Amino acid sequence: MAFEGVCHLLANLVEYCNSSETSYDFAEDEAFNSEIEMSNFMDANIHVRDAIFDKYSKGYAPESHMGEGSSSLVHASTSLHDFDEGIFKAEDNPDCLRSRWQLEAYLNQQADILEKDPSLVPLNSFNATMSQLQALAPELHRVQFLQYLNALTHDDYIAALDNLHRYFDYSAGMQGIFSRSSSSFQDIIVGKYESALLCLGNLHCYFGHPKKALEAFTEAVRVSQMNNDDSCLAYILGAISNLLSKIGMSSTIGTIGSPYSLGNNIGLGTPLSIQQQLLVLLKRSLKRADTLKLTSLVSFDHLSLAKFDLKHVQRPLVSFGPNAYTKLRTCPADVCKNLRLSSHVLTDFGVDGLSASSDNGSFSTSWLRNLSAASNSWCSSSTKSRKVLTNDFDNFHFHAQPSPIPAAVLQLAGSAYLLRATAWEHYGSAPMVRMNSLVYATCFADAASSSELSLAYVKLIQHLAAFKGYSAAFSALKLAEEKFPSTANSHIQLLKMQLLHERALHRGQLKIAQQICDEFGVLSSSVSGVDIELKTEASLRHARTLLAAKQFSQAANVANSLFSTCYKYNMQVENANVLLLLAEIHKNSDNAVLGLPYALASQSFCKSFNLDLLEASATLTLAELWLALGSTHAKRALSLACQSLPMILGHGGMELRARAHIVLAKCHLSDPKFKVTEDPCSVLDPLNQAVEDLQVLEYHEMAAEAYYLKALVYNNLGKLDEREEAAASFREHTIALENPYNEADSLSY
Repeated sequence: MAFEGVCHLLANLVEYCNSSETSYDFAEDEAFNSEIEMSNFMDANIHVRDAIFDKYSKGYAPESHMGEGSSSLVHASTSLHDFDEGIFKAEDNPDCLRSRWQLEAYLNQQADILEKDPSLVPLNSFNATMSQLQALAPELHRVQFLQYLNALTHDDYIAALDNLHRYFDYSAGMQGIFSRSSSSFQDIIVGKYESALLCLGNLHCYFGHPKKALEAFTEAVRVSQMNNDDSCLAYILGAISNLLSKIGMSSTIGTIGSPYSLGNNIGLGTPLSIQQQLLVLLKRSLKRADTLKLTSLVSFDHLSLAKFDLKHVQRPLVSFGPNAYTKLRTCPADVCKNLRLSSHVLTDFGVDGLSASSDNGSFSTSWLRNLSAASNSWCSSSTKSRKVLTNDFDNFHFHAQPSPIPAAVLQLAGSAYLLRATAWEHYGSAPMVRMNSLVYATCFADAASSSELSLAYVKLIQHLAAFKGYSAAFSALKLAEEKFPSTANSHIQLLKMQLLHERALHRGQLKIAQQICDEFGVLSSSVSGVDIELKTEASLRHARTLLAAKQFSQAANVANSLFSTCYKYNMQVENANVLLLLAEIHKNSDNAVLGLPYALASQSFCKSFNLDLLEASATLTLAELWLALGSTHAKRALSLACQSLPMILGHGGMELRARAHIVLAKCHLSDPKFKVTEDPCSVLDPLNQAVEDLQVLEYHEMAAEAYYLKALVYNNLGKLDEREEAAASFREHTIALENPYNEADSLSY
């Protein structure tokens, strides 16, 4: 631009800032003379749930300094929704006055609803209400941030970006999100620009724009370092680590400026891997948060470290020499330690958090919630004292009985139990998964968001499907769908598709199974690296469908491609499942020799990541492969099967237990030295148990195999009636597998 153009632009900016400064002052009482407008605004579901705005005031939005003027009041109608008129209306005054604390309480409640269940908040009507409030009280800049959150939860990228820009434009005169700064220059107001960049990066991360998110985060790091804004820098590092853990990235270029930038402290010129960068960022963020006493961020970083330790082997940055670190296994003790430390947010808040006074309207929210329980004497006394008091904040502090722990802190504490359930799911302990999911759903339901609470329900329903069958699981799924509409909750929708796909495979309804696989592919984003876990599951289920259809070469191609993708994004836990699937493909295609390396590799992965139940399943597959090589390997196969039985029978579901029982029976029957007439119970008992479990699962193929083995045993024992009965059952399941019935109704339950 020319010099004249720059001067003209600066003049326009000065004029804009000078004109916008007037909006920071309270509007005059004449601006709120419309009782109908204010009544319509406050009627918008103001008395909902108790809400805390800490996570927005501390983690996403600038702090509002409105507590000084809580004596300024806003005119409102006397018939406001869910308010006790006697509390607010003086006997000689026909109008009711709403203080800024009550408006802050309303905004807090709306923020809580947006987080817990966004489907309850219509996009257009909510924006209309917020626009009306903004017109009546222009100084409430959090209204624009709520509009940003509303657009974000409704996946409206343009509106979310516009409202975010508007929020930071109009709140530019206030301090940023993070008031704690080590800057020695008092005339510099820090926190505004870096806070905006942090929110912008989170916006791009939410909509699946990893490169744009990293650009915003990198700029935020630069500005925070320039302004010595340590608190904001700690949050930015946490946001970057969250991005790297959620979105798959195969290249380290451009992560934080340069791939060498995080490794300079070790004096090496080699770039760090994406996992090493993630670990360094997490530790840096935790150290800064602990130094600055950012309790919530400390808890979040401990949770992130637990996730990292769960799925990654921590390799040293320097790994050569005689004393090189050679342990290549994850450490469950580190996971449990970080989960335990993350739960300390409750005790830490109890010591430090209660002493800090809250000035964001949370006490007003609790006061509104407890209003119905107030006694008549309290109402009358507070009404009389209202004529004298100029500031009602002391009244809120004295009479309200809010929960001492904000909802955001409770969510972090509850997330530890939810992550415990996920950890035990990886390690293979079904009872611990069920226990931690129940603790979360019971103790943290009030503070939990709908997404996290539905995830706890999903884990409980998956437990029912594995141990009680599909009938019990679908009955529970109906209740979950009533509580969480599938159109608004991806966890419930994915669970429904998973159960329908597994039941279709068990019943032999391959067309339905392939249709559900196609739906899995549609749900994931087309952006590379985004929704990588959903894409992995879609490919894995597609390969299993091809395996059930006896299309072994196509199934192997899909599995090999999936293995390459998992290796590219360093998804080692998923690689263990893919390798086991490849072993099963070669086993079913009568290529046991080719399947042995895959089973051994899967077993090695499982040992490295302490996947005990999956390791038992890999050991069982290894036994089947040795058994397929001939009767001379029956003893080795029997030894492997017996080695996996304790884990499978103690923690495995019905399908895995039935498969183990069948393998055990086949090992005995394949052994030339074993005589059925001498010990029939060692074969019939596991087969009967397998048949019982498979009948519940409607697994026709495996049930047919079990009945076939039973028929052989009864034939050797000379029990013709039992043999014919087992043969009839074998024929029934074979026909049901070859000619699936009620395929049109298979998607209903």
